[in-house]
Amino acid sequence: MATASNGAVPTLIGSVQRALRLLEAVGSHLDGAPAKQLAREAGLPLPTAYHLLRTLTHEGYLRREHGVFVFGPAVERLAVGGALQNRRSKIANSLVRWRDSLGVPIYFAVYREGEIEIAGVADTPDVPAVEEWADFRETGHAHAIGQCLLGQLDERTREDYLDRHPVQAITPYTVRDRRVLTDRLAATERMQPVVERQEYALGTVCAAIPVTAGSTPATVAISVPLHQQERLLPTIERLRVEVAVLWGSPALSISI
Repeated sequence: MATASNGAVPTLIGSVQRALRLLEAVGSHLDGAPAKQLAREAGLPLPTAYHLLRTLTHEGYLRREHGVFVFGPAVERLAVGGALQNRRSKIANSLVRWRDSLGVPIYFAVYREGEIEIAGVADTPDVPAVEEWADFRETGHAHAIGQCLLGQLDERTREDYLDRHPVQAITPYTVRDRRVLTDRLAATERMQPVVERQEYALGTVCAAIPVTAGSTPATVAISVPLHQQERLLPTIERLRVEVAVLWGSPALSISI
């Protein structure tokens, strides 16, 4: 049994290698290429190439059109997934860099499919993030992250969110009236920081700056303890500069 198993490994690896060579050959032709040409370029016997091309087509990695083979949807999904992973890695690394340079917790959040989503947090035991004691998704009116995101929405989308997640007191400092919240959001200048003081968590003040993640509203935010509140505005301004330098402009264009 061991001998059979060991003998199968090179065969399987060889098949994968041959299939990858065929994919590379297909990728070198913008408009695709026929099987004979692909077999020749991949250095494979024609029967082997035909077998692998049929398999790759069946699995969606290739598509045959007018006698030539081109990439199929499975390859396109791999490419999109790889790019997405790279962008998420870039965001995570950026959050850590800003945390270390500014000495505060850094948050990255987006408004996606009708909800507030915390997409990344960078903190340490010495500079801990705010504890999510009330669901961030349902309390957007009460924290800087949510207010910043809501301020980027069109009226209809914002009203839909507030219909589903009504304004209510979270702390004694939370805005309690929907109209007051709406007026506050309207008065905030575009691309200016949104600041809240103890509206979500007692003893904590927060600030957020709006960014654009493709067509998705997004924000980068910080928090500091109340006794350090004098750091809040200078730090968020430093963050805005670092965001602009690293990602190109205060209004980012990234896909997540």
